[in-house]
Amino acid sequence: MIVYLDSSVVLRPLLAQPGRLLRWGKWTAAYSSELLGIECRRAIDRLRLEGLYDDAQVAKATQELIQIERTIRRIRLGRSIVQESSRTMPTIVKTLDVIHLASAIVIRERRGVELLFATHDTQQAIAARALGFTTLES
Repeated sequence: MIVYLDSSVVLRPLLAQPGRLLRWGKWTAAYSSELLGIECRRAIDRLRLEGLYDDAQVAKATQELIQIERTIRRIRLGRSIVQESSRTMPTIVKTLDVIHLASAIVIRERRGVELLFATHDTQQAIAARALGFTTLES
């Protein structure tokens, strides 16, 4: 199984949140946008700023994120992703979500593989299915 991981899928196990993907880690290859690292680090920093994470928790979460990132093939935010993100989508899609979807489209086209799209975001899952992806959700 080859998957594209949206940041929401990485954040649940990283932050010990309930409802993580049932097939977490049970793939042969995983892809995600460079955006994943940005979104996850912003979430960790937000928890720190809100006083919900202390220094030790920030350090632990950051180290775990680095370990997770080592297992994911990341897609650069290059021209092809920007162009794909600018196209009209078949459903309502938020800005950062369209970058993830565009990244998955580019990987699917370049690699010619059956790519499953993993997300916990209902609207993004709808958009992914409208774009021909099979989705993995909670």
